[in-house]
Amino acid sequence: MQVWNKLNVQRDPRTRYYINPARIIWQSDDAQAMIERSELLLTEWDGQPVIRKPLDKLCILQHMGSAPAVLLDFGMELHGGVQISIVSGSKKDTRTARFRVRFGESAMEAMSELGGKTNATNNHAIRDSEHEVSYMGAEVIGNTGFRFVRIDFLDEGHFVQLLSVRAVTLFHDLEYKGSFRCDDELLNRIWDTGAYTVHLCMQDYLWDGIKRDRLVWAGDLHPEIATLLTVFGYHEIVPRTLDFIRDAHPLPGWMVFPTYSIWWVLIHHDWYMHNGNLKYLLFQKSYMIGLLRQLAQCVRDDGSVDIENPFLDWPSSSNPGGVLAGAHALFVWCMKAGFRICTWMGDKVTAELCRNTEAKLRRMTPDHHMSKQGASLQVLAGLLDPKLTNAQVLAPTSPKGYSTFYGYYILKARGAAGDVMGSLESIRAYWGGMLSLGATTFWEDFDVDWLDNAARIDELTPTGMVDVHGTYGGYCYEGYRHSLCHGWASGPTAWLSEVVLGVRVEEPGCRVIRIQPDLGDLKWAEGTFPTPEGILRIRHERLKDGTILTDVQAPDKVRIIRHHG
Repeated sequence: MQVWNKLNVQRDPRTRYYINPARIIWQSDDAQAMIERSELLLTEWDGQPVIRKPLDKLCILQHMGSAPAVLLDFGMELHGGVQISIVSGSKKDTRTARFRVRFGESAMEAMSELGGKTNATNNHAIRDSEHEVSYMGAEVIGNTGFRFVRIDFLDEGHFVQLLSVRAVTLFHDLEYKGSFRCDDELLNRIWDTGAYTVHLCMQDYLWDGIKRDRLVWAGDLHPEIATLLTVFGYHEIVPRTLDFIRDAHPLPGWMVFPTYSIWWVLIHHDWYMHNGNLKYLLFQKSYMIGLLRQLAQCVRDDGSVDIENPFLDWPSSSNPGGVLAGAHALFVWCMKAGFRICTWMGDKVTAELCRNTEAKLRRMTPDHHMSKQGASLQVLAGLLDPKLTNAQVLAPTSPKGYSTFYGYYILKARGAAGDVMGSLESIRAYWGGMLSLGATTFWEDFDVDWLDNAARIDELTPTGMVDVHGTYGGYCYEGYRHSLCHGWASGPTAWLSEVVLGVRVEEPGCRVIRIQPDLGDLKWAEGTFPTPEGILRIRHERLKDGTILTDVQAPDKVRIIRHHG
């Protein structure tokens, strides 16, 4: 607007939505904490206070020695806060009401106290705090990830007329251009949940989590961006995020870990293959060349890798030999991608350095020490035979040994071995296991052993059952600090489109796409895939003789190569 001409104004590209609670899980049951007509909080009201609204249309909270409280469920994981709207009350000296607001990604987290054995925190985002709300006012409180909210009225000896409590959620209003459907409804839900998980993590930048880990991690971005490309195609948040992490870690520093700097290279390779924007790739040239040369210097003459603090993911860190094997494989993968990137950018010298460094790395294959994470990366780097590694390491005990981050690469390696049926079973058990506990987004970590005697996250834990959120988790995510909306956990969304639908991008800009489906134990699968030229539509159906009938409708400028078997 003209009056802002002299101001440094930035427009928020996200959209704000208001959502009414879906249900009341719990409310205080105490003669000294009276609540009347709490069910009215579930009715639609736009939050605008009115004078002389009939009392029988309002929820009344009265503090007679104990704080009246109510626990609300908004039905889905959300990003944002809540709007509390009140009409009036008995505290005439200030004409305000004081509330304690607790957000939770599980019902039990919203009921928790800060600290203690369950490790409830305000880290990264305030989720437990006290606030004043004015009479005839509507106060917006909170900026975090949540599904559940507990509201306590704190003014002892007073009552308040509560009009509404609505979620205020912020996210990019986007069309889901990609899709996946098959004859297994659980797999459909898993694809959708992975897509929604990444969608919520698309905030100021592409974050890892929306409650905790509201940060940009280069390694964690790789599965997130694979999902984003599958669901949305191009979105400006990706280059903005990649540029941010580059500028935050100037060379010769690493993006926290050397392996995470490698993921930055691999993301640029995949981003260019999908979008074909050479101008943007050339914008990275100076940093990219410097990083690739710096990585090449970490490779000894015998082909081993010399880096400090190798890191894959937290669950693999208890197996240092497996971590070293995985880090070595990432170097191989990076140098192969680096050769292609430098060729696209016209730097023949660094391209040759990458080729020679890759050859040097392939002189040895470190022992993976039965690490599923390390072995899967070795398969993807071409260091191990896929079928043999799957039979000996990846398939046995699966999905035990999975992590929500590296589960994506384990699935990719099992897909390369042709074990799609086993992969689908693992997806159903592992990611489906989270859904069976009431998840609406995928978690920072999960173990199928947690399902034993587990209560759902959308209920208060019954006596004798396990509160999964407050009980489990390790490393940096113990107890309620554990994020239940983590973008790195979305891998099955990308994998189902890539392996089951069989969409493989062969040339930059999706100019050539190979369709190589594998239905596993499915009867049919169909979906869409976004390209820079338009939407690719695919349907596969298994015929009675076992052959697959495929129908593909592609944009004019996209060449399709069909491959079965």
